[in-house]
Amino acid sequence: MTIAIYIAVMAGVTYLIRMIPFTFFRKKIKSRFFRSFLYYIPYAVLSAMTIPAIFYTTHNMWTAVAGTAVALILAFLEMPLIVVALAASAAAFIAGLFF
Repeated sequence: MTIAIYIAVMAGVTYLIRMIPFTFFRKKIKSRFFRSFLYYIPYAVLSAMTIPAIFYTTHNMWTAVAGTAVALILAFLEMPLIVVALAASAAAFIAGLFF
């Protein structure tokens, strides 16, 4: 029974998060500052979730640094996501062999 309650609460929260912006923002947002703020929110949230996971998953700082460095360099060079992910994983693996 408690699992059903948890699922119902999660469904309600998910629905509210998606419904509230539609009810409050019916017109196009004209504020340049607010539009740029909303534009960068997904990137900030993704970074806040990903960066800690990178450094705590491997249990080795050097493998995490190697994978992150390779990923940042390839992303800066605008490589495809699959190339960035595979190269970062390979760099972390190779660094794990030496450290």
